[in-house]
Amino acid sequence: MTPRDASDDSRWSDLDRPPLNAAALRRALVRPGGLWSDVEVVQRTGSTNSDLVARAEQGKAAEGAVLVAEEQSAGRGRLDRRWTAPARSGLFFSVLLTPAEVPVARWGWLPLLTGVAVATGLSRAAGVDTALKWPNDLLVTVGGEERKAGGILAERAGEHGVVVGVGINVTLRADELPVPQAGSLALAGAVSTDRDPLLRAVLRSLADWYGRWRAAGGDPAACGLQETYAAGCATLGRPVRAQLPGNRSISGEAVAVDGDGRLVLATEDGVQEPVGAGDIVHLRPA
Repeated sequence: MTPRDASDDSRWSDLDRPPLNAAALRRALVRPGGLWSDVEVVQRTGSTNSDLVARAEQGKAAEGAVLVAEEQSAGRGRLDRRWTAPARSGLFFSVLLTPAEVPVARWGWLPLLTGVAVATGLSRAAGVDTALKWPNDLLVTVGGEERKAGGILAERAGEHGVVVGVGINVTLRADELPVPQAGSLALAGAVSTDRDPLLRAVLRSLADWYGRWRAAGGDPAACGLQETYAAGCATLGRPVRAQLPGNRSISGEAVAVDGDGRLVLATEDGVQEPVGAGDIVHLRPA
């Protein structure tokens, strides 16, 4: 009798959401000289970011390690927000990067770079236009409205590494949305919601952009990252409110993303103020 894979226990519990094939993903993505060194798929965990950060700090993961979960019970976004979704309804994964050639001051570009890579990969594989909300949200259009379909979280992993986590709602149905402002690739009219080719496309795009950025010493202008991010950023050109640490807020028009990856706001006082961290709210034009 052929041994069963652990994922067989729930393989047919939802025919619209088949499990990922870890062996096929490794064959497609792990190549000599390539970025991806390993691809592991687990059925359920608290947070792929927390798991991969711990492995990196213990010396149990190398650059290019990819950890994918079919379900996360304690997924996290920025500001410790929780991220939950039904099992196998999305792509929930983290990658370990160790950009030794890049000054640490430029590592703040990694979540923006990942956003560009994800948007590029999804456009090719799912046929969905994905816009970027600074600094880390992935937006799709559902019924003529912008909805958040994904997010990115970067965390330091020891002295030399960064773990970048990505969560993307793929087949989430309307009655499964955690909040009305959420969306999914399926609700946005994706031509494909097969997660295997979607994950391959996103990881290949990420390897490509990361390679360009690293070869340029992290210079976002030299590798085309700054220009490409600005072109796909839905925040630019809009009135926004930035909720800053210390219960402070700034309102103004988002006019640029500077060389450090900060969002530049033009305020009513005629001042251009860069925002490096904060929660951005898109405002309706007056």
